[in-house]
Amino acid sequence: MPHTLAHLAAVAGAELRGDPARKINGLAALHVAVAGDISFVADKQHAKYLSASAASAVILPARLAPECTIDCLLVEDPYLAYAKISRLFDCAPVATPGIHPSAAVDPSASLGEGVSLGPHCCVAAGVSLADGVAIGAGAFIGAGTQIGSGSDIAANVTIYHAVCIGARVRIHSGTVIGADGFGFAPSPEGWVKIHQLGSVIIGDDVEIGACTSIDRGALQNTVIGKRVIIDNQVQIAHNVEIGEDTAVAGCVGIAGSAKIGANCSLGGGVGVAGHLSIADNVTVTGMTLVSKSITDAGVYSSGTALSKHAAWQKNAVRFLQLDKLHKRLVALEKKLSREVE
Repeated sequence: MPHTLAHLAAVAGAELRGDPARKINGLAALHVAVAGDISFVADKQHAKYLSASAASAVILPARLAPECTIDCLLVEDPYLAYAKISRLFDCAPVATPGIHPSAAVDPSASLGEGVSLGPHCCVAAGVSLADGVAIGAGAFIGAGTQIGSGSDIAANVTIYHAVCIGARVRIHSGTVIGADGFGFAPSPEGWVKIHQLGSVIIGDDVEIGACTSIDRGALQNTVIGKRVIIDNQVQIAHNVEIGEDTAVAGCVGIAGSAKIGANCSLGGGVGVAGHLSIADNVTVTGMTLVSKSITDAGVYSSGTALSKHAAWQKNAVRFLQLDKLHKRLVALEKKLSREVE
């Protein structure tokens, strides 16, 4: 459905320069945009492509306006404006309220107004679905689970028993919430399972990507704070706590009982060891291993820089020699100190 530039400007909170009645059919990157598209430019580096773009309009900061010869929306943060406008062009199907004939719903489940249950989904005993909840095809909602209003559970999501999910939560396909945490005690006869007696508590306005696992707690609950965003293929172990507004990128692994603060960002592939804590307002860059608690806000990294394999092999050997080299250096310093005396 097309939208006028005037409407887009209102949604983005932008200053409009151009024809307010111009119709915009979609969003596109600057280099592939065609007539009828709107694009965005965030910095001067990409502004050089403006003259060659076929876009009908562009979102950009006011400082770049002199370089723009087409209709534009002037904003302080083009990326944020793009995010706000993007929902107007989302073509994902909207769930229709109602229960599909193939859905299995226990008689003791409580369903609010406007709930949508897709084909072959299963809603177990004692489940509570608030108004406007949508459950996709083949999803499973375990006994006693509560899901807040307006939440969207995509196809083939599995939510175990007694999980509590807030309002306006979105969970993408293949994700598992509330499976047992990895708890086993060694014995002479082998591993003895520690039954996981806690649950998972997910706050309002959380989004969880595809094929992510959030384990239930062993004794305490696993807790995901409000407005947390979690990418695809993330592992969150039992008793983990994640503070409000934190972002967790793809393939992150967080071990049991770790506590992540509010307003944190964990880059792709980050590993967080168990039983440690990360302060509020911490950014951990991609592929970093967090092996001790972080007590101060800031940006943290670990690992070695990429190099050719032959050089990496030599440096790996040298790394293993560091302890010996350190001891030799200390011994030499002591010897020199005695000679000076």
